[in-house]
Amino acid sequence: MKRDAGRAMLGGFVGTVAITLLMYFAGPMMMGQPMDIAAMLGSMIGGSWIGGMVLHFVNGTLIFPLIFAYALYERLPGGPTTKGVIWGLVLWLLAQIAVMPMMGGGFFSATAGGLPAVMGSLMGHIVYGALLGAIGGEMTTVAGAKASGHA
Repeated sequence: MKRDAGRAMLGGFVGTVAITLLMYFAGPMMMGQPMDIAAMLGSMIGGSWIGGMVLHFVNGTLIFPLIFAYALYERLPGGPTTKGVIWGLVLWLLAQIAVMPMMGGGFFSATAGGLPAVMGSLMGHIVYGALLGAIGGEMTTVAGAKASGHA
């Protein structure tokens, strides 16, 4: 069996679209304002909103799915969706402890909306992870290999 990088990246892309939509459209309902992740990430790389959005999609579509597929998948418990949710929770925790403070949002979003922002981020990362796992988490056979994994 071999990991399918294309499926992992597709799952990451779909998950990134979903978390982005949640931040920009559900955020105002939950926090009274959108969580502008592109602006926040952009502030770390020179202030470019477009650069921030590109960084957000590179992380969510390439980096995080490939780490999930090749470094973590076999180590995480449960089925594909559960594994993805666990990875999403790890990413949420890292975002709240390290990334938000670097972007000026404070530890656990203290200066970027507080508890509503933390909960919105948690929901988004769970959705991201679930989609990543459900779409990209299945093991696939190598083309031409037998189901047993032998060529």
